[in-house]
Amino acid sequence: MTIDLSASFKAYDVRGIVGESITAETVRATGAAFVDVLDLAGRTVLVGGDMRPSSPEFMDAFAEGAVRRGADVLMIGLISTDELYYASGTLDAAGVTFTASHNPAAYNGMKMSKAGAVPVSSETGLYDIRDLAQRYLDEGAIPAAPAPGTVTERDVLTGYAEYLRSLVDLSGTRPLKVVVDAGNGMAGLTTPAVLGDAVLPALPLEIVPLYFELDGTFPNHPANPLEPENLVDLQRAVQEHGADLGIAFDGDADRCFVVDERGGTVSPSAVTALVAEREIERARAEGVETPVIIHNLITSRAVPELVTARGGRPVRTRVGHSFIKAVMAQESAVFGGEHSAHYYFRDFFNADTGMLAAMHLLAALGEQERPLSELMHQYDPYAASGEVNSTVEDKAGAVRRVVDALADRDVVVETLDGTTLSCPDEGWWFNLRPSNTEPFLRLNVEAKDVETMERVRDRVLGLVRS
Repeated sequence: MTIDLSASFKAYDVRGIVGESITAETVRATGAAFVDVLDLAGRTVLVGGDMRPSSPEFMDAFAEGAVRRGADVLMIGLISTDELYYASGTLDAAGVTFTASHNPAAYNGMKMSKAGAVPVSSETGLYDIRDLAQRYLDEGAIPAAPAPGTVTERDVLTGYAEYLRSLVDLSGTRPLKVVVDAGNGMAGLTTPAVLGDAVLPALPLEIVPLYFELDGTFPNHPANPLEPENLVDLQRAVQEHGADLGIAFDGDADRCFVVDERGGTVSPSAVTALVAEREIERARAEGVETPVIIHNLITSRAVPELVTARGGRPVRTRVGHSFIKAVMAQESAVFGGEHSAHYYFRDFFNADTGMLAAMHLLAALGEQERPLSELMHQYDPYAASGEVNSTVEDKAGAVRRVVDALADRDVVVETLDGTTLSCPDEGWWFNLRPSNTEPFLRLNVEAKDVETMERVRDRVLGLVRS
């Protein structure tokens, strides 16, 4: 029975359970459809993947489908997701990497890019690729192109490391001891290349590795640093080693999370503010009068406040990398950040890279003598709840209850992405966003102090869950 691809094709990428919703057969058909929909016959298509056990088979299957439809496939091997963006940007070629990011070991998937690291999403061809691949599956055959393509190989790790080091110079920083938790994901390969001496000269960084062995079964903990329990080993190691900070990457190493020298978590919004400040300064030095910084709507209000104070222009957008990247291009923005720890750079083809954000943080820390906890205090002035999920079947009804109860003449209601209520007079705001795939309402609250944040959080949760 033919697999229904609608189960694995999401809004921004493809993810499914190996052997059930994603198989070599579905991947082969997707490779063929990728070439056809994006008109890539006779052109180069990049194919890479992460350390999951199924990735090599899927890379070969995608290449088979692409070659059959006339594309010349360049196999770039084991890569992080931002290595795909680097290769796509520098080689001006479309490509795919096989990864399911932070999902458990049973999953795999595809993140696709047009030439120049332009994202492929539901709005820019992903569902067209799905529909054509489904047709090939239903018909039981992929037609052969008049001239089939070729397959060659190329390693991009050294070029990736050189490129990142050209954007942030760490050679002159004060010596820093850094614990890095790769979670058995791709940061176990990219960290020694970029921050260590695996392919380039050593930097004044002492890297203490945690779980650098590439293992897509994730034997130590899930490669999802967004969940606090997955940071416990990093926090303990930072304190045991007397490190200056700790950095954790997710499975495909496109997001980074930070803990300070005391083991305290550093808000991704605070990282966004710090990097924004540095990128504004650099852009203004290059002659950009009012550099644009993108932030999504659940990022701390500290971000747009700092951007404005430093002479930049903040632009708020919806949550999600395809929206951020599109607005980055439209606004000629120099940097963009999400509270989920995705960081986007003009100089990285408007794409997201956790490694480059980590390098900015290391540079900022190494340029002065204060510990990280003191350095970051200025970027994190508000009290935040973090994301709180509630299981709700009638999500729209729950949102209506909240709006009916809390919206008055002093409260502003916005519906850019979910529903945001803000009360400047009382110093709080919150956003309620329904999950697209689960019966969840996601709540983020920020306020001028902890007492106000907890009061608003508890009131909203009481209404949502009633």
